[in-house]
Amino acid sequence: MGFIITFENKNTMISTPKEELTTRLQKVQQVIIEQQADACIITSSVNQFYLNDFIFDGYLYILPESDPFLFIKRPIGIKGHRVAYIRKPEQIPNMLNHYNLPLPRRLLLEADTLSYTSVIRLQTALSMPIIANISQKLREMRAIKSDFELNQIRESAKIHAEVYSQIPSIYRQGMTDIDFQIELEYIMRKAGSLGIFRSFGENMNIYMGSILAGDNAQIPSPYDYALGGGGINPLLPLGANGTLLKEGITLMVDMAGNYRPYMDDMTRTFAIGKVPKIAYQTHQVSIDIHNEIWETAKPGTLCSDLYLLAEKKVRENRLESYFMGAVQQAKFIGHGVGLEINEPPVLTSRSKETLQPGMAIALEPKFVLPNIGAVGIENTYIVNKNGLEKITLFEEALIAL
Repeated sequence: MGFIITFENKNTMISTPKEELTTRLQKVQQVIIEQQADACIITSSVNQFYLNDFIFDGYLYILPESDPFLFIKRPIGIKGHRVAYIRKPEQIPNMLNHYNLPLPRRLLLEADTLSYTSVIRLQTALSMPIIANISQKLREMRAIKSDFELNQIRESAKIHAEVYSQIPSIYRQGMTDIDFQIELEYIMRKAGSLGIFRSFGENMNIYMGSILAGDNAQIPSPYDYALGGGGINPLLPLGANGTLLKEGITLMVDMAGNYRPYMDDMTRTFAIGKVPKIAYQTHQVSIDIHNEIWETAKPGTLCSDLYLLAEKKVRENRLESYFMGAVQQAKFIGHGVGLEINEPPVLTSRSKETLQPGMAIALEPKFVLPNIGAVGIENTYIVNKNGLEKITLFEEALIAL
């Protein structure tokens, strides 16, 4: 392929190797062929970045056996032999005609992320081709990372640990969880955090992560995360809610490892002063689950088996009422990480997915103890050919503030 583009405004501090971008494009083209489609249009920021190394407002138009087109609304400054600037999707047919290309009869779209209006408008503009969904195939593709991608996750995890090491210096008596989170977010941004928590799915808005103190950890949230929290406003009902950090409660810190385009995920729990013995005992169960999975999981392991292993450990310790929530309980203990914080695979009891080399997964068996708060840890692991590589290397014990 001779597809070459230049973008004068692109930040080139971390650039994906060109041969890797070519390989990714070829994988999408193979999906187009397998689905017996004529073309695929990519509009989401995360998949544009995955395939281009930058994002734009417009349409990445991919053909099965030739170079793709970029039909761009904004920004200016992107140049290439198949780059064209348009104002609206209705101009795409004229552009295809200019290149002597027919309109697609079967078209793949990211139907999981595009609005209904956007899909209908594209379909109408292109004379009503049959529409099929490529979203899940792209997510499966992104689940297996290259060495380049995995090294970015490792780099992010290293910075993540350095940021968490400063948490004891943040805490002061009389703080609320909001005060604490503001101070931590400042340190995160100074360390290079991108300042965004990218998630897949509807109604998954979140800032830079979650802070849960005391009984706020029990409050259910509409968001599909491991734990909830009331948040500071009904418009964003998740996480810190103004709880005073007082003796006897725990503080769970689950802030994004977004120091590179590819993210890691790590949670650590802190005790405010002296907390009841059950908090330490339950926290240790979370660590024990991690250690057993770390020692036994390998490529080919069913993700459901990892969930069942954790569930067995929970039953042995009679902690079922507190596992993954006390009021509303999540039904997973982990997930893939990458360009988004919740990529495949998902570690649930019904998952049919298996661990594969190149995956990066976050494992987060957590508990919520009434009148105390949340306990447990989350680590990110890379699936190598011989087992799991732990990359979030930071103190795992319940840390006293």
